Amino acid sequence: MGTYIIRRLLTAVPTLVVISMIIFSILKLAPGDPMSQFAANPSVPPEVRLNIRKQLGLDDPIPVQYVKWATSWVRGDWGFSFSSRTGVRGLVAGRIGTTLFVMGLAFCLGLLIALPIGILAAVKQYSVFDQVATTIAFFGFSIPTFFSGLLAILLFSIKLGWLPFIYESNTANDGLLGFFERLRFAALPVMILGIFQAAALMRYTRASMLENIKLDYVRTARAKGIKERKVILGHVVRNAFIPVVTIIALQLPGLFGGAIITEQIFRVPGIGSLLISALGASDTPVVMSIVFIISILVVLSSLLADIIYGLLDPRIKYS
Repeated sequence: MGTYIIRRLLTAVPTLVVISMIIFSILKLAPGDPMSQFAANPSVPPEVRLNIRKQLGLDDPIPVQYVKWATSWVRGDWGFSFSSRTGVRGLVAGRIGTTLFVMGLAFCLGLLIALPIGILAAVKQYSVFDQVATTIAFFGFSIPTFFSGLLAILLFSIKLGWLPFIYESNTANDGLLGFFERLRFAALPVMILGIFQAAALMRYTRASMLENIKLDYVRTARAKGIKERKVILGHVVRNAFIPVVTIIALQLPGLFGGAIITEQIFRVPGIGSLLISALGASDTPVVMSIVFIISILVVLSSLLADIIYGLLDPRIKYS
């Protein structure tokens, strides 16, 4: 297993290099100039703007700019934000904690909802519970988060006044009281994104369970007199979760994509809102760092899924 993990990590290096090259080239070829804010300022002379461009290396060829960025990024120097005038590493580090808090809770909520409901819906196929769960999952998957988020704000914040619709990361209290206060601010975005993730995952769980529950090994286990609960949880669930693990692993970095929309709706000061503002300002160092971090998460999630395969199915050997 250790040799396999090392080999996969070594294979991931050229993959990430190619991904970063493509992203960097697209951003450089996209319309927009990070120095446009200086061009609109009449108090900044043209020679000053040209000097700033030269110092930042914006006039260098794209391959030269990429090599400078890549070597600096590996050393831990993620560049300098054009719009905020601060280091990108500190800027992202200050935002990613909020995103991990909100999106991590949403991910856990999605798992807690989707897995047991998907298993029970497959066991009770065509029952009232199965039909209701499938219908709700269909609506939850079909309604985009920006629309359901607005509905949640109208209902829970404006109409009922139960929950705040603007996230406040700086709370007046510390410790456990501060945690629960942050949890209250994060309730709406966590609920919206968690339900959306659960709707898709529940359908995959149900389909995978139905595919395995009719196989011969299940009938054999029942014929041996094994209790139905042990047959489902000990045999069917373990085999059915192999394809579900793939979906979960792909959803993990996808949460950061969902954060882009959700954080805009609820004003969450995370990396999603930072990415939107950086794209609007053509702030290439910030955009590159955020997108590249998401790319690394995709590669690591794929590796994590392969490792979990071996734990679920002892027939899978890594040699």
